[in-house]
Amino acid sequence: KLKKEGYDWYTSRSLIGGADIIVIKYSVNDKTLFQEIKDSYVPMIKKALNHCSIPVIISAIGARKNLPCTCPLCTSDRGSCVTTSEGLQLAKEFGATYLELHALNDFYIQKYFGGVLEYFMIQSLNQKSSEKMKKRKKNQKRHRVQPPQLEQPEKLPILKGEASHYDSDLHNLLFCCQCTDVAFYSEDFSKVVEAHKVILCSVSQVFMLLFNVKSPADVHDSSVVRTAQSLFAVDTGAELPVPRGSAEPSPPARVIVKDSVFCSCLLDILHFIYSGACQWERLEEDIKKKLKDSEKTEHVLEKVKCILKTPGKLNNLRDGSSHQIKQLYNTSLRLFFNTPVLADVIFTIQGATVPAHRAVLVARCEVMAAMFNGNYLEANSILVPVYGVSKDTFLSFLEYLYTDSCCPASILQAMSLLICAEMYQVMRLQHICELYIITQLQSMPSRELATTSLSIVSLLKKAKFHNSDCLSTWLLHFIATNYLIFSQKPEFQDLSVEERNFVEMHRWPSNMYLKQLAEYRNYIHSQKCHCAVM
Repeated sequence: KLKKEGYDWYTSRSLIGGADIIVIKYSVNDKTLFQEIKDSYVPMIKKALNHCSIPVIISAIGARKNLPCTCPLCTSDRGSCVTTSEGLQLAKEFGATYLELHALNDFYIQKYFGGVLEYFMIQSLNQKSSEKMKKRKKNQKRHRVQPPQLEQPEKLPILKGEASHYDSDLHNLLFCCQCTDVAFYSEDFSKVVEAHKVILCSVSQVFMLLFNVKSPADVHDSSVVRTAQSLFAVDTGAELPVPRGSAEPSPPARVIVKDSVFCSCLLDILHFIYSGACQWERLEEDIKKKLKDSEKTEHVLEKVKCILKTPGKLNNLRDGSSHQIKQLYNTSLRLFFNTPVLADVIFTIQGATVPAHRAVLVARCEVMAAMFNGNYLEANSILVPVYGVSKDTFLSFLEYLYTDSCCPASILQAMSLLICAEMYQVMRLQHICELYIITQLQSMPSRELATTSLSIVSLLKKAKFHNSDCLSTWLLHFIATNYLIFSQKPEFQDLSVEERNFVEMHRWPSNMYLKQLAEYRNYIHSQKCHCAVM
């Protein structure tokens, strides 16, 4: 009918698109008509179905006159009638339902065709109803008031730690020659170099024996005793007793180096020891250049290895690498922390005394270097009073100077140590305390932060007063990020106008978000529907 009436493609597509169901029927005894449907109508309908989804029924009408074989695959009746297999193939191309009706009477239409047609019509109506419902819900969702979006809080400032300069501090001590208490001489009594007993004793039991820190009975390795006796001799006549509290420092101890070859390389060896004793290859190279003799070089290096030996590590030293050498002795000054052994200064604090060593203090702290070497009273005094810090805090400060590490027990202790570090201008210790405070605060859950008695505003005031700019900036951001917690605390009122303005500007969540959230809650309440946020 479409072809006869001259419908173009667009008109045909419009008619097919408006249909609820498509029925293609043909007579099983008219193969010419079936072929015409297959060649002309089927391509047009398939093209139209690409733009819409409509159920299709293919109906084969009539009874075949030549009684074909009942097998669907039989081809004996192909010449005069349309076979069942041809009809099934056409239905397969459409994805359609295939029906065979012997006649278009009430019985067959009601029994076969009517049921299938009713099913497809119901499915089509359900599909259209579902599409309308989806469209309606989509329009309702489009017009519904959306909950406000909570923006992410500002990222807190990142504090970078300062690299350790522990080894370089001690190495520079050898160059500056401050607070030296031992002088090495060659066998002809010419001075070679001055050094510090506490540094030498921290790396070798040979020097502990030499300066009476240990007795031969305390050393279980006989090779250590032999090395000390064969290499060095202390000129006891040079040391004179000095009364306690005297303003005159005792003269350096005189040590004679018995081995002339070893004595010629002593300055290089001391550079190696003062720099952390970790550059063994460089020491080998320097001694080779100086001596230009492999046997003498090996002799000196063996003496150095003997000096650096520790109990229980007597073997495998001959082929030791720099890493192995460093593991065989302790370069840390922890052994002499808070002990009167070799101490040449005593701090008095809160009625207690704390012994220390000027060489370590001068090397690690510029303020103390100026104090002990300038025109100050402390330069010529053994007893030095300390004010403004507690004994525990000052001990933690000295422990850092001796060991290059500190472990505060709490945020308040870290703040006290930070104040002490600022007082003596030890910037790396100040940064360590800042990082500790920040790490502890960041690890606090919101509930603990809301109930803690620790005053963050008080920490902020102290950080500002003691020039800890990084920490004070971070604490301001921390208060702003946790605005809902801190704004309810009484200490919030102690913020200055400038600090309050900063917090209000960077607060999270923002005031605008809270207003939008209140409006959204009112809307949800007025609509009497479930809140998507709350």
